[in-house]
Amino acid sequence: MKKIKLLLFAISIASTAVAQDYFPKNDGVKETNSHYTAFTNATIHVNPTQTINNGVLLIKDGKIVSSGKSINIPENTITIDLEGKHIYASFIDSYTNFGIEKPKRAQGGRRSPQYSATREGFYWNDHIMPEKNAIDHFKYDKKTAEKMRKEGFGVVSTHSMDGIARGTGMLVALNDNDKEATRVIDDVNGQFYSFSKSVTSRQSYPGSLMGSMALLRQVYIDADWYDKGNVPTKDRSLEALIKNRGEISIFEAGDKTNNLRADKIGDQFGINYLIVGGGDEYEMLDQIKASNANYIIPINFPEAYDVTDPYMANYISLEDMRAWNQAPTNPKMLQDKGVPFSLTTFKLDKTSEFTTNLRKAIAYGLSETKALEALTTAPARFLNISDKVGSLDKGKYANFLITSGPVFDKETVLYENWVQGSKHIVNSKDQTDIDGDYTINAGGKTYELNISGSASKPKSKVTIGETEYKSKLNYADNWVTLSFTDEETKETFRTTGIIPKAGGSFSGKIVMPNGAENNFTAAKKVATTSDEKDEDKDKSPSVLPVKPLTYPNVGYGNVTQPQQQNMLFKNATVWTSEAAGVLENTDVLVKNGKISKIGKNLSAGGAIEIDATGKHLTAGVIDEHSHIAALSINEGGQNSSAEVTIEDVVDPEDVNIYRNLAGGVTSIQILHGSANPIGGRSAIIKLKWGEDADGLIYDNSPKFIKFALGENVKQSNWESYSRFPQTRMGVEQLFVNYFNRAKEYDEAKKSGKPYRKDAELETLAEILNGERFISCHSYVQSEINMLMKVAEKFNFRVNTFTHILEGYKVADKMVEHGVGGSTFSDWWAYKYEVNDAIPYNAAIMASQGVTVAINSDDGEMSRRLNQEAGKTIKYGGMTEEEAWKTVTINPAKLLHIDNRVGSIKEGKDADLVLWSDHPMSVYAKAEKTIIEGKTYFDLATDKQKRQAINNERNELMTMMLNEKNGGGKTKPPRQKENKLFHCDTER
Repeated sequence: MKKIKLLLFAISIASTAVAQDYFPKNDGVKETNSHYTAFTNATIHVNPTQTINNGVLLIKDGKIVSSGKSINIPENTITIDLEGKHIYASFIDSYTNFGIEKPKRAQGGRRSPQYSATREGFYWNDHIMPEKNAIDHFKYDKKTAEKMRKEGFGVVSTHSMDGIARGTGMLVALNDNDKEATRVIDDVNGQFYSFSKSVTSRQSYPGSLMGSMALLRQVYIDADWYDKGNVPTKDRSLEALIKNRGEISIFEAGDKTNNLRADKIGDQFGINYLIVGGGDEYEMLDQIKASNANYIIPINFPEAYDVTDPYMANYISLEDMRAWNQAPTNPKMLQDKGVPFSLTTFKLDKTSEFTTNLRKAIAYGLSETKALEALTTAPARFLNISDKVGSLDKGKYANFLITSGPVFDKETVLYENWVQGSKHIVNSKDQTDIDGDYTINAGGKTYELNISGSASKPKSKVTIGETEYKSKLNYADNWVTLSFTDEETKETFRTTGIIPKAGGSFSGKIVMPNGAENNFTAAKKVATTSDEKDEDKDKSPSVLPVKPLTYPNVGYGNVTQPQQQNMLFKNATVWTSEAAGVLENTDVLVKNGKISKIGKNLSAGGAIEIDATGKHLTAGVIDEHSHIAALSINEGGQNSSAEVTIEDVVDPEDVNIYRNLAGGVTSIQILHGSANPIGGRSAIIKLKWGEDADGLIYDNSPKFIKFALGENVKQSNWESYSRFPQTRMGVEQLFVNYFNRAKEYDEAKKSGKPYRKDAELETLAEILNGERFISCHSYVQSEINMLMKVAEKFNFRVNTFTHILEGYKVADKMVEHGVGGSTFSDWWAYKYEVNDAIPYNAAIMASQGVTVAINSDDGEMSRRLNQEAGKTIKYGGMTEEEAWKTVTINPAKLLHIDNRVGSIKEGKDADLVLWSDHPMSVYAKAEKTIIEGKTYFDLATDKQKRQAINNERNELMTMMLNEKNGGGKTKPPRQKENKLFHCDTER
């Protein structure tokens, strides 16, 4: 039925467009207007780089016939003289939801369907809706169209901004004077995507950014499989995706790092997304440029904060203060880098803010030529409609602006916005600018009148000396109506006057408070040269000194990236974490990022020499179980999320990276949380503060995945009654079921026959083949035993039990199975299944031959792991050397990176920490933390950074106070949430 309706709608549009010439004329006398219209003597900006002075623009039937200097004007032509005025192509907004009804949020409680789709015959996930067509939900919005035309726009791309795969968009001309048959330029233009779920469904998957990325990848894989005829059931979603493959793909990413995430997915499937950015691209220009993508850029520049209350001002992060200061440079920075981009009204609170913000971007260095390109030829090119709009060339729609001067000057008035040859008046061309100061004599008093603002929206101010009178002014068709009231006497004066064409003084009638009428004259004052200069100065957007970027562009970021250095540590106490043990008064030479030599009396040979006398040199601390440096931790929308990976959501700007470096940590495994029995894949990273996400991840990184047991996965602490499993027995059966399926999948894959690639089962098959390792969240001995038995049943081994606070009960079985233990030093009794935890756990497991590491699972504890290791000496009597291995070589072994890091050994990466004292002492400070020969933390430099942060904050606050005192907009301070993730964090 839906297809029939769509077909009838399409036929009706086609009929209107083609057959309207022979429709009966029953509603009055009608004649077809076939005349030409010529706009003469104008400065015509054919495109951003081609201008014709005293030119002619000739249009007919909504199209441009020609533009140039010597144009033959036909006899049946209406001629409009535009001497002194300019003509530009109307602007194009590539990203709107114009005329599309806002989707209604799904209702329902916790028991509503969370884990299954609500649609039959469509893709299994409600948030994938490529079959959705904007034209089916479109209704022309005259009110919004008028607002858009006032900002210079003539054409918009619109779609439903809801879901991950959002369906197709459409192109609409903002033409109030015609019907859909004319103003709908293209009813299918572009496929739209985002990382955000649909509000119309309560289906819980995906519940995270990494889940959205995994789902989108699987959609593309499934579409390819479906297209090859391998799926017997009908899927209208995949059919729509396949049908519209030839359309451009537009992706709302929303910020600099998501831009790159979207681009990475596009590269994987051969799609060059047109990416809707976030306005912060200036922070990652090299990576943005390297993406080779086209961008749609919003200009919703942040407002200053109100910092008058010093206590409230402390809540504002330096990152947010910098964003206010630096964001207006974004278009200029993209321009200078050669990144192709267009501009959009998207994300603006009010459409009317667009021109103001655009002028601000120009004041900050965006060239007017580039600005015009970003609003005309660039969006036309991106949307594949350069043959229709974007310039004033022959054959294109007659979409153009008539202005009083250069389009981006603040003094310029936009008179008319012609769309498809249809005139839309924004401001009357005959209206005279009346800004200025006047004197009015009335009732024996002389009033001072100041008129400011634009011709379309003038503002009045009436005063006598210091007394201001409440006033109201209207200006239309060169008639001025002004009323003003004396608040003390409540006397009101009413005036009406006409503005002469040449401007200047005006006169008319004034009605006195007693009702008597008199003539009056508003005599305009002649502005002095200095007044004009001050006036011009006031009308220019203020440009503030822009703070330099750091890497990353947050507090404690590096002004310049650390450089690799050869260095020689002299006379240190060296904790090798190898059989050599602790070496006194020993030298360590670092060359080309590697540990070159270990010994006494080594020669520097040009290396920087560091006196380590009385200090301790160790390998960098390694945290086997961390949740810092990630944007999301859990994908709990399904009982298995093996298809997701933390590598997709590594956050290189998390200040906890820097704090961990201050605690001597150089490598961590970022684990998925424990929302489901089979979690997501891990990211193993080096804490290279200042690098982007890809620069943090280990090259040739070992493959890991997080499994989980216990209370969290069976949802003991949150009420979900529909997701399996609900019991510990169910957890075991889930593992068995998934591994049986993975086994079948792997057999099909190895058979050589066609098979549907499934990212989830692909990951589990890697476990069966010994290509991926399990780190399993665990507590009680019964479940630890259970998972080892399941693994042995499928002929693989669990790599690590993490937490494992009852590991001391099953240490012998762990050794037999070949699994390591990564545990806490002294956490216990924080939930029911931890009641049997003891602080001797690590020492007991180690005594039985288990490879034991101490982990954090906590953003605060992770920077004190050196002290946590020391607790194993108190609880269990481990030797100092063995205790230190629990945070160096042992976690390296568990992560299969011990051939590269974890100990001081010739040939290994120079990931080193120079401590001021015994490394497990509470008094020890990491004086230098080095990764591959680059110093990423230095105690002396840290003090300088702290002072620099204070200075910069004070400078930015002064700028914000000046902004407020100068009448600029400000917003109240807000405290940025510094969220520390744990295993049970919701997302």
